[in-house]
Amino acid sequence: MELDAWAGGDLAAEIVRIDLMYRVVMPRFVTAALMVVVVLLATSISQAAAQPRSASVDELAAQLDTLLTDPALEGVTVGAVVRSAESGEVLYDRGGDKHLPAASSQKLLTSAAALADLGPDYRFRTTVLVSSPPSGGVVAGDIYLRGTGDPTLVQDRFDELAAAVASHGVREVRGSVVADDTWFDSVRLGTDWSQQDENFAYAAPVSALSASPDSDFNVGSVQVDLAPGPSVGAPAQVGLTPPTSSVQLDNRLTTGPPGSARQLAADRLHGTDRILVAGNMPLDGRPAHPLRSVADPTGYAADLFHSALARRGVRVMGATHADTTPAGAVELASLDSMPLGRLLFPFLKLSNNGIAEILVKAMGRRDANEGSWPAGLRVVQRYVATHGVDPATIQLVDGSGLSTADLVAADDLTAFLVAIQEEPWFDQWYAALPIAGVPDHLVG
Repeated sequence: MELDAWAGGDLAAEIVRIDLMYRVVMPRFVTAALMVVVVLLATSISQAAAQPRSASVDELAAQLDTLLTDPALEGVTVGAVVRSAESGEVLYDRGGDKHLPAASSQKLLTSAAALADLGPDYRFRTTVLVSSPPSGGVVAGDIYLRGTGDPTLVQDRFDELAAAVASHGVREVRGSVVADDTWFDSVRLGTDWSQQDENFAYAAPVSALSASPDSDFNVGSVQVDLAPGPSVGAPAQVGLTPPTSSVQLDNRLTTGPPGSARQLAADRLHGTDRILVAGNMPLDGRPAHPLRSVADPTGYAADLFHSALARRGVRVMGATHADTTPAGAVELASLDSMPLGRLLFPFLKLSNNGIAEILVKAMGRRDANEGSWPAGLRVVQRYVATHGVDPATIQLVDGSGLSTADLVAADDLTAFLVAIQEEPWFDQWYAALPIAGVPDHLVG
């Protein structure tokens, strides 16, 4: 999907994380945060906000009470607060002081803090350097690929970098492709992330140098392409997008008779970049394209750049590996990501966990010269403390809310939403929130 297509839409917005089954709702005149273990409809809130205030508030409270006391919710912990966006007045409160798993509502805090700290014009830069200038079309030593966290590095972007290198007349690199991911620390996975999640794109390892398989920027993941083989009993067709030698496929997926049950598994073995594909793909079955995280995102990016150089006629003699760019290295090429203000659209509308974690580490690097979760989360804590939230009442351990240790109360979250309306970038941020009922605009 084109990014520009995400820029429009109704001012009603919701963010849902289905697996934790909560919802945050922001109609035009009332902001609300609901953290519950069922999914609630926003229709009643939107309608209530459009009515005269005295009637709408009473009706809204009655509707919410009916929904939240449904016998189906017996035993469920609920935190729900509705505030006036104009005055900040609490219009409804049911367990609003309870500290519940933030889930993807954590992205509201992360994105706002990033806009305040990094700015809407912030861009991630990726640079290609050599230890000495090329001579006669030859780089005598290594060629360095240095990242700062760009989540938008799809295959075409590596091709752009390789083309820029070739434009300098380079035809041979006698050393290696060296991947420099030292802008961030080496901690790849967040605190309390479940090992069961590590296989999936939403829990991909975080690196200052990584790659995305698609324009949704599922950074640190690869697309596994599955299709029936030519005949019943034949191995199914499997591949990777983008093609990379850094990930190995173990294909045990067979082609079944037409109409047979489709049973597919694509699991990355823990701690490796080997993906086991197994099951049954009917001969008449439709292709499947699951996303899987990669264990070594830095090596993945380096391999894509190595391949891009080869396509541009640049031969690299050595293997790829990770290291630090030496002082005094000469820049051959660089490219910048889209500005943060535009990156908000895939980040928030698609509830992109990888972008959230990268932004946290980018804030830490900017403010403390330390691209780590602790340094970045201190920036978020300081920001929310000046915008309606007592930092002692929340617990933040990552940027996306993937960890169940991220805790926030609905009362704090709604106070925060009211406070940030005064920010100069608020309208840009608000336009990037997901929209219920619009395809691809509401993702868990």
